[in-house]
Amino acid sequence: MSMDTNTIDTAIESLNANKTRWARLPIATKIHLLDDMRRRVGTVAHEWVEAAAVAKQIPTGSQLVGEEWMSGPYALAAGAAAIADTLRRIEDGTPILEGFSTRKLADGQLAVRVFPANFDDRLFLSGHTAEVWMRPGVEEEDLERGAASFYRTHDPEGSVTLVLGAGNIASIAPLDVLTELFNCGSVTAVKLNPVNAYLGPFLEEIFGSFVDGGFVRFVYGGTEEGVYLTRHDLIEHIHVTGAATTHDAIVYGVGEEGARRKISDEPVNSTPVTSELGGVGPTIVVGGEWSDADLRYQAAHIMSQKLHNHGFNCIACQVLVLPEEWEQADALLDAMRAVVADLGERGAYYPGATERHSAAVAAHVDAEILTDGEGPVTFIIDLDPAAGDDICFTTEFFGAVLGVVRLPGSTTGAFLQNAVKFANETLDGNLGANLIIHPATAKQDPDALEAAIHDLRYGTIAVNSWVGIAFAMNRATWGAFPGNPRNDIASGTGVVHNSLMLEDTERTVVRGAFAPFPRTLRQGVLHSEPTPPFFVTNRQAAHLGELLIEAVVSGSRKNLPAIVATAMRG
Repeated sequence: MSMDTNTIDTAIESLNANKTRWARLPIATKIHLLDDMRRRVGTVAHEWVEAAAVAKQIPTGSQLVGEEWMSGPYALAAGAAAIADTLRRIEDGTPILEGFSTRKLADGQLAVRVFPANFDDRLFLSGHTAEVWMRPGVEEEDLERGAASFYRTHDPEGSVTLVLGAGNIASIAPLDVLTELFNCGSVTAVKLNPVNAYLGPFLEEIFGSFVDGGFVRFVYGGTEEGVYLTRHDLIEHIHVTGAATTHDAIVYGVGEEGARRKISDEPVNSTPVTSELGGVGPTIVVGGEWSDADLRYQAAHIMSQKLHNHGFNCIACQVLVLPEEWEQADALLDAMRAVVADLGERGAYYPGATERHSAAVAAHVDAEILTDGEGPVTFIIDLDPAAGDDICFTTEFFGAVLGVVRLPGSTTGAFLQNAVKFANETLDGNLGANLIIHPATAKQDPDALEAAIHDLRYGTIAVNSWVGIAFAMNRATWGAFPGNPRNDIASGTGVVHNSLMLEDTERTVVRGAFAPFPRTLRQGVLHSEPTPPFFVTNRQAAHLGELLIEAVVSGSRKNLPAIVATAMRG
């Protein structure tokens, strides 16, 4: 079937005709549209999740359905609520950052505490915190003055953005659309990836009022339609989530000519492009004296970082970094194997999983294949950290393959220095890095821990948590560490989400608990966090996700007792 350019042109022309009307639309009207959107999420959430579970081959009745509740309807509804809160502050004349604390880091950088922002945040991730670190040189007085700059522009003209959605996580494309609409004032054409184009009817219903107003258009198709859209004369900005190869094809073209253009940085497409492109994500484990319960919990934690969405995540852990001298390292790996055995089989729904797995195994004949079927869970143990060209370090597997590397360091500080250097200089990409450390170990050398967080050049860093949850913390920023040149784009450029609309941000730092409540109390940490909802072992994840979406859509606290009771049983 030939491409229907007339339909595409009509959609883009409609957006272009309405771009300035959207840009100048009263804030009260935009708030109303967001509230309507959140209500609509509730009307389709069950069907949405059911369709996603079928498409992703999640077994009926599995707790893994919770992934779809939380990374789909919940993330989108919570994101809409966070933006609406910022717009209400702008409309009322309340400072956007009123109630959000700030602190100065040791080097003078400014950090803004953005999570938890309210009671709902504490329901979703009890015990977690997140800060947005500003770029060096940003001062306290710059924060409010620079926030929500679009809304300080008199009679803005508006623009037309193309969002090229990802095929893995359901809320990626719609959250990117919200960023373009509200942070940037840009009407948006969104092309869904063919892998999850089945979401189209749900998203068109959710964005129904925006579609009726001429502010959002959905476009479908494959590569041919995508190329046509990226070169359309009326598209003024492109945001893409995917692989660096996709970004390069848009900017420089393909084949030998595209490669030549990339080397010399001669773009074939002059349209500005922002991007989130994934990479090889590390999880750095600092040694210490762990109990058997610690080993089991952190094994489930690490395997959740790897196996959430069966590894088809741009921020899945791909390389586990362990201390060479840590006596409990092998015990942790054994506990991880036990987690995989308990989870059992899961289908590999994303195209190319078999080929990517085969490439990893071909490069490592000693690979340990733990499950059967397509895209099996596979460990590649004892990688050589000096082999910078190892496929585990240079290629995002986008699947259930986990590499393990051991680094020297007789002290916490020495090991962390080596681990940070390895992550920054050897691994491809700079989207997200995780760091796991026992509270007692952290107390012994707090400066080493803070130095490691500071020195990791990643857009999101999670300490005793997973960077993936920052995706659902919509007031946090989401994107690569800044500074990637166009012809060496790594994990991309620009940020999305950021519903406080901060400018000149550098990274988001998330902190969680090393152990769940009540065991955390025995470690001297005052915390009430149960097993986090993103754990693949959380037996209540599906029910908890359903309860959370009911709460965020309705704004009611009537199911609070059920949420608390369900979370504590996880």
